[in-house]
Amino acid sequence: MATVLIVDDEKNVRLAVQRLFDLDEHRTLLAADGDEALRQLAVEDVDLMILDLQMPGTDGFAVLEALRVAGPDRALPGEIPVIVLTGHGSIASAVKAVKAGAHDFLEKPPDPERLMLSARNALRLTQLRAENRELRGALRARRGLIGDHPLMRALRAEIGRAATTSSPVLITGENGTGKEMVATAIHEASPRRAGPFVAVNCAALPAELFESELFGAEPGAFTGATRRRAGRFERAAGGTLFLDEIGEIPPPLQAKLLRALDTMTIERLGGDQPIRIDARLIAATNRDLRAAMAAGAFRQDLFYRLAVLPIAVPPLRERREDIPALAEAFLAEARQQHGSRVPRLTPGASALLAAYDYPGNVRELRNLVERLALLASAGSIEAADVRVVLPAAAAATSAPMITGAPATAAVSAEASFKESLREAERAIVRRALERHRWHVTRAARALGLERSHLHRKMKALGIEPPPD
Repeated sequence: MATVLIVDDEKNVRLAVQRLFDLDEHRTLLAADGDEALRQLAVEDVDLMILDLQMPGTDGFAVLEALRVAGPDRALPGEIPVIVLTGHGSIASAVKAVKAGAHDFLEKPPDPERLMLSARNALRLTQLRAENRELRGALRARRGLIGDHPLMRALRAEIGRAATTSSPVLITGENGTGKEMVATAIHEASPRRAGPFVAVNCAALPAELFESELFGAEPGAFTGATRRRAGRFERAAGGTLFLDEIGEIPPPLQAKLLRALDTMTIERLGGDQPIRIDARLIAATNRDLRAAMAAGAFRQDLFYRLAVLPIAVPPLRERREDIPALAEAFLAEARQQHGSRVPRLTPGASALLAAYDYPGNVRELRNLVERLALLASAGSIEAADVRVVLPAAAAATSAPMITGAPATAAVSAEASFKESLREAERAIVRRALERHRWHVTRAARALGLERSHLHRKMKALGIEPPPD
């Protein structure tokens, strides 16, 4: 159901058009002139406007102009589709209106079928625009660079500076802060963006495969090596090689990596011919490499070779003001993946999300928001829904402290919280079961659970299906 604003100084026309949209089960608003239309646009969430051009006082052209200049900092929305109505012999004016931003024009009296077809097309266009905006937000969210906190502005500035050079970059930060996303952003903003971006998770490679993975191997270099194999350095030619968790590289290979960076040449495992490389290196770690150097686990000369351009990615708890915007962007991503049924965040839910510390940083926030999107059954995500998915420690750290309260009161509060959590979980599970008519498999799929897990949870929560 859409909200349609009908603007015409002729009462009979307003009522006739209103009947058409009422029959199609849309919500209608009426305005007799341009001034009244602008007042309603400032306070109502309008999806479509039917606009007469010739009206006393503020006419249709003035309304179109007000919409055209409306921006994000103004009271009026700027992307409402408008279908203009014009009298016979005023086609030139109607064409002028379309050039001013109107979606379509119809002569009075409008043909009902033609009007409703044009309205459906206009509403569909609005929906597509909204989906495109959400998709753009989701793509930005994947890069993890959303936020207007000074720390994020500084990070984006550092990314811009790093993108203009080919020097090695060392990105540091806790797990889940988006280090690979920063590396991708540097690559995409650099002159090497047309080349490949080759990522290697050093922590996931067995020590015996490190050398062949990075530098390649010749036939017979090891058991099973029957053909020449290009390493990651060669595959990243003309682009960027990203070594994630660089602190996990075994010490013997650290010397070979340093030599490769110093000479810009490599030798394949089992080979003796130097091969020129043309890859920009970006490394990342969540370890304290200075402490590793002090312990003899990481070469000092390699550290300084990597850290020509150091970039530190801030943890999410240090930029809490960005959490609501990130959460909304992740919800937009969930809508793209799961459909428009994904609910909205209420202010209370958003505030509760912003109060949590997120040891897993942006990655943890994304996972929590996706769980909320799948578990919430109402049209909005409430604070109670957030409390269900947040780890129990979050409530303890964000709950208000009662100075001087006795130990028994603290125990009682903890017990009350646990029971509240249990009741909220029981309500969510029951709503899912009722929505799917107690079909356990479908309810489990909607909740993101295994069928057996849901059965166990129903038993633990004391939920039994209704008698047949």
